[in-house]
Amino acid sequence: MKMNLNRDFPRILTLLRKEKGLSQKQAAQDLTIPQALLSHYEKGIREPGLEFVVRAARYYGVSCDYLLGCTPHRSGAVIAVQDLPGRPVGRPRKHHALAEYHQRVLAGSIHIVFALLKKINNETLTREVSTFLSAAVYRAFRVLYSAGPRNPQGLFSLDRGLFTASVEAGMVLSMAKSRCLLNGESVNGRLGVAKEDIPALSPGLLEEEFPQHAPALFDLIHRTEQAMQPERESLYTVRSQQPGSPYAAGEDVQKTADQ
Repeated sequence: MKMNLNRDFPRILTLLRKEKGLSQKQAAQDLTIPQALLSHYEKGIREPGLEFVVRAARYYGVSCDYLLGCTPHRSGAVIAVQDLPGRPVGRPRKHHALAEYHQRVLAGSIHIVFALLKKINNETLTREVSTFLSAAVYRAFRVLYSAGPRNPQGLFSLDRGLFTASVEAGMVLSMAKSRCLLNGESVNGRLGVAKEDIPALSPGLLEEEFPQHAPALFDLIHRTEQAMQPERESLYTVRSQQPGSPYAAGEDVQKTADQ
């Protein structure tokens, strides 16, 4: 299968170098290649050979699969349901495995979002981000609920014909306010976030601080970006559909749920 190095490899190669605080010159020396060639790799102008991919993976302490964008996990592992925090509710059937996996991925990711909000400690920002996330859940639930023609609509106060537009507008507004606050701007008389209150983040730091939940967040990022670019199919997507993976809704997930 063709791997789209022009999109994934240059981005990840650059990310790993910057995460370590290395200059391009130093990294090129350590990798025993000319700086100009490393610059071409990082810009996607040239594609490397397998030998360089292996060397760079060892240098940065990651798997080749991660470096090539085939998996969001640095070890190259395919994360299974049992690797994510959470307990199954009841005794799920085989076709429940996908829902169980996504539930844990979302829960782990949201855990990190709110942990960061607590660090930043800005009440208005917390409220706006919470509004955005709540609106997404509200919309998904209402679509499911309203699919049943006999389900009473009295549960909701927003007009049935307008709620989608209303929720979308509210989500856009909440994100706009959040960005303003994070840029240090005041919103409705409420102070923005000071630059020194914004935590330093990188994939490595996230793994260190949230060892249990970071895999869920990385998986969410990877799958969301894949979904937004449906023409792309990564090796990770293919592998995760094979037996034993969390997306192969079969016996492995069932056994985990029974434990």
